[in-house]
Amino acid sequence: MNMNAFRLDGKVALVTGAVYGIGFAIAEAFASAGATICFNCRSEESRQKALASYREKGIEARGYVCDVTKEEEVAAMVADIEKEVGTIDILVNNAGIIKRIPMTEMSAADFRQVVDIDLNAPFIVSKAVIPGMIKKGHGKIINICSMMSDLGRETVSAYAAAKGGLKMLTKNICSEYGEYNIQCNGIGPGYIATPQTAPLREKQPDGSRHPFDQFIVAKTPAARWGTPEDLQGPAVFLASDASDFVNGQILYVDGGILAYIGKQP
Repeated sequence: MNMNAFRLDGKVALVTGAVYGIGFAIAEAFASAGATICFNCRSEESRQKALASYREKGIEARGYVCDVTKEEEVAAMVADIEKEVGTIDILVNNAGIIKRIPMTEMSAADFRQVVDIDLNAPFIVSKAVIPGMIKKGHGKIINICSMMSDLGRETVSAYAAAKGGLKMLTKNICSEYGEYNIQCNGIGPGYIATPQTAPLREKQPDGSRHPFDQFIVAKTPAARWGTPEDLQGPAVFLASDASDFVNGQILYVDGGILAYIGKQP
């Protein structure tokens, strides 16, 4: 087997929202495999902080201020990347939010905001990069889905709806553009220890673990939360030539939680 198939030398990767957490870890892995990293964020302050974080890791990333829910801004960012760095070979649709609100208490505006960022934005950014990939003759799109692509849970109706839609967008991009040597796959993280999930892992006033923290560890065969680093290998695989015949799939990186019914009480 040619292990060089996992290398990303000479490839240009755009990872949306890669300022910390999962996106940053994936971008770091891509850089270590040889890719040039581009990312977006929504403010100049955030861009500068992220660039400093990349420099600390020895990575010369390119950062762009861009709201990925706005077609005009995305088109301008992609044009700038193509002019300054080169045609985008790898896109990771990572930017996302979650609002934990019971459905009957959630406003339609909040629901729309989650769907706009978690589903509409991946459509907008993918639409912007696909023409360049077609012209170049290859491309990799990785959508950061979720276990909520397959499961429901209290308080995450908008997130689950968006991620379920993102799973199907992944399959449809595969269906429409596979003939152009474009592979679109998803990664479905389990519960990952990031700033976004920090409230679910907070210690209780009596020093005990958060009830949800206990629940997740008990439901996961690996008996722990995942880390952003757990997603690096799968992301490099899906971005590399090693996955050229893998298309329209969701790779769940969840410590086994989707395969496990749980212990008998």
